Amino acid sequence: MYSIPFSEILLLIMSNVQTYNYNNQPITFEVIGEGKPLIILHGWGSSRRVMLPIAKSLAHIRTSYVLDLPGFGDSPEPKTSWSIDNYADAVESFISNNFDSKVDLLVHSFGGRITLKLCSRQFGKEKIDKVLITGGAGMKPKRSLKFYFKKYLAKILKLPLLILPKELQASALSKLRQTSLWKSLGSGEYNQLSGVMRETFVKSVTEYLENCLPKIPHDILLLWGRNDDATPVYQGERIEKGITNSALVIIEDSGHYAFLDKPKQFASISEAFFKG
Repeated sequence: MYSIPFSEILLLIMSNVQTYNYNNQPITFEVIGEGKPLIILHGWGSSRRVMLPIAKSLAHIRTSYVLDLPGFGDSPEPKTSWSIDNYADAVESFISNNFDSKVDLLVHSFGGRITLKLCSRQFGKEKIDKVLITGGAGMKPKRSLKFYFKKYLAKILKLPLLILPKELQASALSKLRQTSLWKSLGSGEYNQLSGVMRETFVKSVTEYLENCLPKIPHDILLLWGRNDDATPVYQGERIEKGITNSALVIIEDSGHYAFLDKPKQFASISEAFFKG
């Protein structure tokens, strides 16, 4: 008979799922571990479940609060499209209403966008201590000629519709977006979305956060997978250059989800950072 290790039983006992209400927007989160509070934010299209292995690996030194950001996991979509600032406001509210002392952050990809916003605010300087960003997004990416061709072709396709009366524009644009030509111009993530989350995605990926970097005074560890093709290493290098107290560490033979590709190495580096 298979017996569950005591450490696993302890983690099950220590973990629990709760809901935080932010302006009538439920945010599901899971608590696991013991020690100083650590807020963990996932990437776009992901959820807290993807981040739980990290929380478990740090459970002996941190109490992790692993959030499902609105529109992901068990947290419902916001009623209207959100910007990065809206997500930052929600996380700021969560921290303000749950903790009296400073918290640490560990964030991935889209969570990195939110974190750059938070840390550049006065709130972040007062309430956030150490920060680990892995595969963080938010820097302006290098674009290919193919990208610009698609971008301007999309504008050309939309141009005739903009002269229509406003009451007809929405219907015409909706029909255009259903065509195979239009769908071929969008990213895979964009094409899989609709409604509020599609608008939220566009707001997020079209806002670049280089201007936040000089305002961030925190100790920040940038932990990147060498083969990350979603947020390539050059983006981590750009963040490192822009934030005074930051350091970039590369994990070889890993990609955008370095914490899943190399879990032991990732956990070892993270523990050393948060304990140091």
